[in-house]
Amino acid sequence: MSDNTPAVEIAGLHKSYGSFKALDGLDLTVEPGQVAGFLGPNGAGKSTTIKVLLGLLRADAGTARLFGGDVWSDAVELHKRISYVPGDVSLWPNLTGGECIDYLTRLKPGGDKAKRKARRAELLERFQLDPTKKARTYSKGNRQKVALVAAFLDESELYIFDEPTSGLDPLMEAVFTEYAREAKAAGSSVLLSSHILSEVEKVCDTVTIIRAGVAVESGTLDELRHLTRSSVVATVGGDPSPLGSLEAVNDLVTSQNGAGTRVAFDVDNHAVGDVLKTLTDLDVRGLTITPPSLEELFMRHYGDVIETEDAR
Repeated sequence: MSDNTPAVEIAGLHKSYGSFKALDGLDLTVEPGQVAGFLGPNGAGKSTTIKVLLGLLRADAGTARLFGGDVWSDAVELHKRISYVPGDVSLWPNLTGGECIDYLTRLKPGGDKAKRKARRAELLERFQLDPTKKARTYSKGNRQKVALVAAFLDESELYIFDEPTSGLDPLMEAVFTEYAREAKAAGSSVLLSSHILSEVEKVCDTVTIIRAGVAVESGTLDELRHLTRSSVVATVGGDPSPLGSLEAVNDLVTSQNGAGTRVAFDVDNHAVGDVLKTLTDLDVRGLTITPPSLEELFMRHYGDVIETEDAR
């Protein structure tokens, strides 16, 4: 693989199940050394995309490549270079957790046995997993831990995670985030499919929002934040009425407090500078500006769907 070959390259991908279009011309790229978030609700097409990438499903049209190789015809060789963790891990019930880890990593025989043993012990300790218990006794969270330990045990060129922290508590989610960052620092690429927005914000360089099998937005976190508004809360000593005449100010609310007049509003990001000039003339005594979160971006694309479903 050349240094510039994308780890993941999907173009015009289509996949239907009967009359239902799971993917409808999806485009998605993950560059070398990049952590890419893949956001969307259930049924948006995330898992179908990943199954195509893993060579488990054949697409109806379009192209899907890993490291420049065809995901279908080159699947065996490509799988030696990737690690995959699904959102619901199934294990062999009569094997111990440790035996499952060994089996899952059999395609990647370790180089330095001492280092591999130490790495395995570290991962088991960090994820608080007892490898001596039978897999059938594991909770959903512990099954996820088995897959995560196996994924991070040996360095991969690409990690594909499909809701990887499902069933984990916040402490274990933080451990996952740490190892995902470590993988990026080592030069690996990561495709993180998730609906946990805070998880994506913590670790991802880019985000693709998928809806009905199509990428509706894609870019860096900063680029996507330009598509929505920041929230402003300020306390001013002057008359706040000039703010109401500014086109970029939305949903202005004012109230009196002991320090003056409290103003709260949303502002289009491109106009923050102009609004601040107006605020400065109002004798600002306190100011907080909060950039838009992925939660807001997500609701921008899915809010109408959620409202429709709630109304049913």
